[in-house]
Amino acid sequence: MLYILESKGVATLIQLIVSVLLYFVIFFGIAFILNMLLRRTWLMACLYPIIVIMIVDNLSTWEYFTNPGEAFSTAITRFTEITAVDVTILLSGFAGTIVSGIVIRILRKSGYQMF
Repeated sequence: MLYILESKGVATLIQLIVSVLLYFVIFFGIAFILNMLLRRTWLMACLYPIIVIMIVDNLSTWEYFTNPGEAFSTAITRFTEITAVDVTILLSGFAGTIVSGIVIRILRKSGYQMF
């Protein structure tokens, strides 16, 4: 907390806040649209771990089929290297998908049939 008073710390804190909001809004929107189109309330929440793997491992999906041993070891290594800030940002995206599912359910109960 003491580092927040430095100019670099304030910039980092602002970047964290913006990143958390951005991931929340982006994944809320994507999940909301998928829920409207496919009528599967929790689909995006189930797909989110796959998206996190794609974000964190920075590998082509094809690598898992052509060179699985190296791809999985690289993915595990990169997962162990993520920081608490990264986890916070990724969890905010997951929270966006969960809130989207809750909003869709509320809208359906309120009588909006297109949801």
